Amino acid sequence: MTKPLISIVVPMYNEHDVARECHRRLTQMLEDHRETFAGELLYVNDGSTDDTLDILKELAATDERVRVIGFARNFGHQIAVTAGIHKARGEAVAVIDADLQDPPELIPQMVVKWQEGWHVVYGQREQRAGETWFKLVTAKGFYRILNRLTQVAIPMDTGDFRLMDRQVVEVFKNMPEHNRFLRGMVSWIGFRQTAFLYRREERFAGESKYPLSKMLQLAFDGILSFSHKPVYWIRQAGLVVTGVAKVLLLVWVIAWLAGGDGHLFYTGGQSLLGVLLGVNLLALGILGEYLVRIYDEVRRRPLYTIQEEWPEAARRPGPREWEARAFGEGEELP
Repeated sequence: MTKPLISIVVPMYNEHDVARECHRRLTQMLEDHRETFAGELLYVNDGSTDDTLDILKELAATDERVRVIGFARNFGHQIAVTAGIHKARGEAVAVIDADLQDPPELIPQMVVKWQEGWHVVYGQREQRAGETWFKLVTAKGFYRILNRLTQVAIPMDTGDFRLMDRQVVEVFKNMPEHNRFLRGMVSWIGFRQTAFLYRREERFAGESKYPLSKMLQLAFDGILSFSHKPVYWIRQAGLVVTGVAKVLLLVWVIAWLAGGDGHLFYTGGQSLLGVLLGVNLLALGILGEYLVRIYDEVRRRPLYTIQEEWPEAARRPGPREWEARAFGEGEELP
């Protein structure tokens, strides 16, 4: 019986402190389970400014299972994962971060569930070691708010640590949107999906590449990519404010006709005007976010640009292949 090939995608951005240890643990895991499945390691260098790329090239030169994708600049974690999935050749594709918070040793257990017939096996965190109380509270709040807002059921307390069947990967490759929220996209695809409970470890070394600002941006991408409710809220807020304004206007007119000076209602009208302006600005901001996302899509720019791939023996692509790469490799060319 032929052993299945499992592609393991690892995005890397300034991971000098963890790159070699990550590779060591991944290769040890593959060696321990070489009788069960074969593996390829796809390291995506996301425009690192340290010597991460040099380390990855050394690994590619000494291990035939390693393939390195080098971006021309930093495109972000979600795009780096996307590029790795596009390039993966395996019958199933696993995604794991380089920081070793998600233990590579758990991938074989995901493979077992995949072989049982599940199309997606996603890691769900039972515990999160080394996380601050602020990170724990905001993470729990984020997933609960997200599920109340979106039309797609996104599993709680999950990240991008998962294994996907080739069927799911092929559908994913035909999703070219630029503002990507991968865990939501995979949930949207469907098929048979199951959770894999695990304990998330502390980061092996280095610093998190997801500060609060990036976490907030990821949250916005998740909400705006999978929910129309913000637009619904704008409409409802507009109806409420307009209704209150009409009532106040009617009361002011009655008071004026009755001989009052209407000063109280004039002051209330000023307050209402301030609220109305605030609601309008908020509405414009939300609608602007949706509009920017539409603009990103209609420009049809590539999701990423690849400067080089290793091993260097790989054939340089021809013109049509460059065109296919530019459109994310899953999208039909015009």
